[in-house]
Amino acid sequence: MWQMLIDPVARIVEKLIPDPQAQAQAKLKMLEMGQKGELAFLDADVKLALGQMEINKAEAASPSLFKGGWRPFVGWVCGFGLAYEFLARPLLPFFAGLAGLDVPPLIQLGTETLLPLLFGMLGLGGMRSYERVSGKIPQGK
Repeated sequence: MWQMLIDPVARIVEKLIPDPQAQAQAKLKMLEMGQKGELAFLDADVKLALGQMEINKAEAASPSLFKGGWRPFVGWVCGFGLAYEFLARPLLPFFAGLAGLDVPPLIQLGTETLLPLLFGMLGLGGMRSYERVSGKIPQGK
């Protein structure tokens, strides 16, 4: 984001500082400040991700299903929700009609909430698989 400000700020520096050498020093200082700011944000993001990884390890190592089992639970809920929404809900009335039975209207689930949750979990699982294949995670874990 700070890269967008380089040209306007450089023009202001050129107008305020007539000496070309002083202009160059001011521009260099501005670039250094921008890079340090960007690196500070990047460092904070990395520290946050590492902290979350440690929390994830502790949760996964827990023998308690309450702590270590919530991800599988959410995965099963997503799977059952998708199976209901895309298989059972459209096919149940069809097969009931073939059998001569009346089926009351079936409830429609909110896939606008279910799908992003599932895609997020699949993305995390894909990243873990990638890390395992690339050797960053031992095969037994």
